Amino acid sequence: MDWRCMAHSVNPFDDALRQALAKASRKVTYNPGIGAFETETTQEIVAEGWSGEYRWPVHRDPIFTPIFTAILGSGGFSLFGATISYAAIASAIVTTAIVAGVQYLLTPKPPKPEDGRAPLTQPIPYRFWGVGEARLAGAMMLWEALDNRMFSVQAIVGHRINAYTGYYLNDDKVDVVGGHVQSPGGGRYVDDGRDLVFVYPALGLVPETPIADFVTILSGQGIWTNNHRGDGQASIGMLCVGPGAENFLKSFPYGKPALSVVAELALVWDFRNSAQDPEDPSTWAFSRNPILHLAWHECFNPFGTKRDFRKALLPVLDMWQEEADVCDEDVPRASGGTEKRYECGGFDTTEHDPKSGTNAILATCDGWMCERGDGALLVVAGKFREKYVATLTDADIVGHTVQHDVLPEEEVNQFIPKFTYPATDYTTTDTDYFEDTAAQIAAGRVLPQDGNYIWVQQWRQARRLGKREFARARAKKRGTLDIRFTGMNAIYAPWVRLNTSRRLPSLNGKLINNRRSVLSVSRGGFQMTFVMMPDDIDAWDPALDEGSAPPVPPKPVSDGIPLPIIDTAVAVSGGGSVYIRVVLIDPNRIDVTPVVHYRISDVGGGVPGAWVEQKFPGAAPSAGLIVVNTNPVPANTSIDVQAAYTGANNSYGQWTSTVTLLSTVDTTPPGAVTSVVATGGVGQVSLTWNTPNSGNYVATNIRRNTANNEGTATLVRTEYGAPSSADAWTDTGRAAGTYYYWLRSANASGVESTTSVATGPKVVT
Repeated sequence: MDWRCMAHSVNPFDDALRQALAKASRKVTYNPGIGAFETETTQEIVAEGWSGEYRWPVHRDPIFTPIFTAILGSGGFSLFGATISYAAIASAIVTTAIVAGVQYLLTPKPPKPEDGRAPLTQPIPYRFWGVGEARLAGAMMLWEALDNRMFSVQAIVGHRINAYTGYYLNDDKVDVVGGHVQSPGGGRYVDDGRDLVFVYPALGLVPETPIADFVTILSGQGIWTNNHRGDGQASIGMLCVGPGAENFLKSFPYGKPALSVVAELALVWDFRNSAQDPEDPSTWAFSRNPILHLAWHECFNPFGTKRDFRKALLPVLDMWQEEADVCDEDVPRASGGTEKRYECGGFDTTEHDPKSGTNAILATCDGWMCERGDGALLVVAGKFREKYVATLTDADIVGHTVQHDVLPEEEVNQFIPKFTYPATDYTTTDTDYFEDTAAQIAAGRVLPQDGNYIWVQQWRQARRLGKREFARARAKKRGTLDIRFTGMNAIYAPWVRLNTSRRLPSLNGKLINNRRSVLSVSRGGFQMTFVMMPDDIDAWDPALDEGSAPPVPPKPVSDGIPLPIIDTAVAVSGGGSVYIRVVLIDPNRIDVTPVVHYRISDVGGGVPGAWVEQKFPGAAPSAGLIVVNTNPVPANTSIDVQAAYTGANNSYGQWTSTVTLLSTVDTTPPGAVTSVVATGGVGQVSLTWNTPNSGNYVATNIRRNTANNEGTATLVRTEYGAPSSADAWTDTGRAAGTYYYWLRSANASGVESTTSVATGPKVVT
């Protein structure tokens, strides 16, 4: 077959179609200027007598084009030597996070956060797994009562975890000291000062340690022995002792305690850290980064898709590293300070397809993932970059369906991001919504849509993600493109620019978002589902867009005073001094006064200083937050901060957990050092340099590594000196080998220059 015949004739494979087109008096078309839909195929364009020319191939890619080797008969085609039926080729190449609309209703979804409060009690429960931090109760493995004691063991997740960070009995958040549950007040879980509830956490080590107290009491009856360890499975045991009959309702007002935990879940391979080995899980660490979670879920999760990381990650590892860095970028908050761009935390069960976890993780970072033909996974987090843009031309497209508007029942003029809020004990919570008032007036009513970000636990992050999704919903233009193999590279790109002056003049030069692509030989090669890319997809102004913190109902404690929730605590400098700004979530209580106390973390020998307290009786809430500023604190030192409320009788509630920060006075980095010269020698490397002409310069920090990687280098010297002067230092006692050095200037507050000066490799003999 001569493919060039497509340039001037109707599809030569179908005589009936050619005859039908020849007889047609006119082609049916849908003009976007008249209606909402536009559909056209190559055959229709050719039938009009189009004088353009398709050229085959338009472009080739040495990685992708060999994937599709041959088209067989009507039964299928050959892929990697195997015959694939046409019925099986609709699997997605591209996977994009789905958080709203009809498509979301049809996708597999993890459990809601509320579903994790009570353990599963069934003979053979599904296994749990999770990433980041989440609240869950797992599945019940043991529930037995003996005399005045009740024993239970719950399987939290089917893999090792990092730590337990919180405990709940029913909806009471409780502290655990030495395995003893502390009463939250009101006489609960104690009897005349005697502790009644004990917990036994296990992280899922291999081998794990059996619960000695359970074995001692239950092993004689064969119920729980030393063989009941739970190797590689995080679990938690609970022992409850019955109080006196007269105190039972006071000690256990909700009946038998239902234990749930907050845990830092899976340890994941951070491919940006050279000290971590993908084949040695003991080197992995806990993370909240969704890209690291996605890599773990796709390749290492025992309940995930179980891809080979050598094929899925290693060929494109630099791409995964960059996207993980995008998630870790600092995003400013309206009240000061920063938070990571994207974080993730949630759990799922083996009841659901692994795709449910993939979609939940991608949703936390507005992620896009594509499976390349060689098995490599391409991934892009939600931040537009031109380098990920491909191009499609008229010659690459054989058919299209474009929806220029949406049906009234599909209109969205209000978007409500939903997320999991730790401040409300890990429940699904709404943030402030986004709305298009003009569209509401035109429609005559509010047409809301929920955005479901159940593995997001930062309300600001949910707002950022919701703003992106609402912008796409308002773009409205969407549809499908049937793409030749010549346009294969566009399939592997999250964003595509259309060069379609003949086929799609209304979209010519526009940028579209590749939302889902499948292999579809019957349509010419691929079918891409797209949506118009909004011009302002990354626009975010914290002062205008952040909104207010969701309200948090106060939780009762023994004296009726709520526990504060610190939203932000940052050091603010000015005029040569520094103070601490603490932002509390409004408890909706006018009868309490915020109190902040701080201390120096270490005054010497690891001993902290004395607490310095300050009350704020005049603090007024605004936009769901209470902002208080302390008096000046000691500068350039590590400071511990806690907050509490006092009641009308000046009684104190509980203090929050400690927040530690650095009281930096000078936040302006000095200039970089210059004229760096490093000379290797026998057992040493000599370095000389010129300090910058910066009035706030005080020292140069020197880092050393045996590999060319500043991120893993060790600080080996801080050389103090004056600005605009020559300085030097010799690193002695070096073993023979090659060393790399990086020099960064620093001010009195320890703030370093934004750039470093590298010496390159220096050989020590």
